[in-house]
Amino acid sequence: MGVQQGAQQGAKQELLQQAEQEYDGLKAAIEGLDDAQMRTLWLGSWGVREILAHISGWHREMIPALERLHRGEAPYPDGAYDDFDSWNARFVEARKGLGPADTLRALDASHRELLSAASRLPDEHFAQGKPAAGLVDGITAGHYREHAEQIRQWRRR
Repeated sequence: MGVQQGAQQGAKQELLQQAEQEYDGLKAAIEGLDDAQMRTLWLGSWGVREILAHISGWHREMIPALERLHRGEAPYPDGAYDDFDSWNARFVEARKGLGPADTLRALDASHRELLSAASRLPDEHFAQGKPAAGLVDGITAGHYREHAEQIRQWRRR
């Protein structure tokens, strides 16, 4: 194995490990919350349930993007996700009928499916400057870290 190939493999593995680590942090941030707390709105029109639904929505939306990368295509058309607020609202609306426990189960499933899709990508897709690394980090580790911190701050109030 060449040095560059080993670095690419290392980058992919590190990214997947960070995703798992930050997911554990997100789960720890919500541990012990009851249904009423999960439904309490405190981030504008969102609470923990809506945050989790939104994260799961991005997972589901980006799994096909990773599959397109695997086929050598662009992950999505330029400008497709420029209006994040609209997408976020759509993801939450699509899951509004789910209770907190079902929302958490959906999140767990989408997290596993997303990481599975990412792990199927060849290592070279995670080389510096390639879109897979930023895409995966943006909807996993970076995203989990952002929302876990918001939840921890809310719980300290």
